[in-house]
Amino acid sequence: MLILGLESSCDETAAALVTGDRQVLAHRLAGQEAAHRPFGGVVPEIAARAHVEVLEPLIAAALADAKVTLADVDAVAATAGPGLIGGVMVGLVTGKALAHAAGKPLVAVNHLEGHALSPRLADPDLAFPYLLLLVSGGHCQLLLVEGVGAYRRLATTIDDAVGEAFDKTAKILGLGFPGGPAVEQAAAQGDPQAVPLPRPLKGSAEPHFSFAGLKAAVARAAPDHAAVDVAASFQAAVVDCLLDRTTRAIVRAPEATALVVAGGVAANGAVRAGLHALAGRHGLRFVAPPSWLCTDNAAMIAWAGAERFAAGLTDPLDVAARPRWPLDPTAEKVRGAGVKA
Repeated sequence: MLILGLESSCDETAAALVTGDRQVLAHRLAGQEAAHRPFGGVVPEIAARAHVEVLEPLIAAALADAKVTLADVDAVAATAGPGLIGGVMVGLVTGKALAHAAGKPLVAVNHLEGHALSPRLADPDLAFPYLLLLVSGGHCQLLLVEGVGAYRRLATTIDDAVGEAFDKTAKILGLGFPGGPAVEQAAAQGDPQAVPLPRPLKGSAEPHFSFAGLKAAVARAAPDHAAVDVAASFQAAVVDCLLDRTTRAIVRAPEATALVVAGGVAANGAVRAGLHALAGRHGLRFVAPPSWLCTDNAAMIAWAGAERFAAGLTDPLDVAARPRWPLDPTAEKVRGAGVKA
């Protein structure tokens, strides 16, 4: 099985070719950091236009790298949401055109499912069901991954996602863009005990996450403390919150075979170290994809496409792009924003 995967949901344009036995034959990615850096965040219109310009050359380069043609591909997998709708449409329409022209099946992939299944691309021994902490710029969720297309949400954020909090903290402290790596680098030079910051919902009976108050506390503390100390204290608070909420989920999911982390924030070393220790205390395997597979990429979309294709799950060419697309549509609504569920 050979799957062509396309990703364009935010500010990374990517194309990859992945086999059913977990070989990444090619992966091409074009970032947009320079275009968005002056604005301190992603500008949707700029992102969409950049996807249009670079996606076709990236696909051609990936096919050349893998030494295959479109005729050799078994299916085309493209992100269909959630994400910035302009960018999602660029990748999905391109995927539809390629699938139609080559007479290949289309697999419309939920970007979150790409993250959720990416650990199985890196670890062939990872079996269902597993407990997943999905942490990215737009989402912060705990899910029991029961199988392909089968997800039970145990917790989500009631306001900001943890990746968003990293980005806003970097902006407040003047650390640059993208925010996650900038905060982690600054935190390595600071004192995590220097700035008293809150741990929202820590110890609460509520299962969900909240990071808006922590972000506001950073803004209040920033003028009176060194940036590296604020960064270190913020990162420590985030880890404490993630571990507290994940501990509650472990108790609620005794059937889980492993504790897994995925999404862009999963590349953070302090987050990984804390979760690894937590898994050990509960007798669970800890699984985290390599850092390059945590951030947005097309290999995870191709792999999710391979898993869905193997299960007989394909999509018609009129499938719609979706700015919001929960992995567990049956999960009860939460107080607060809720739209990121």
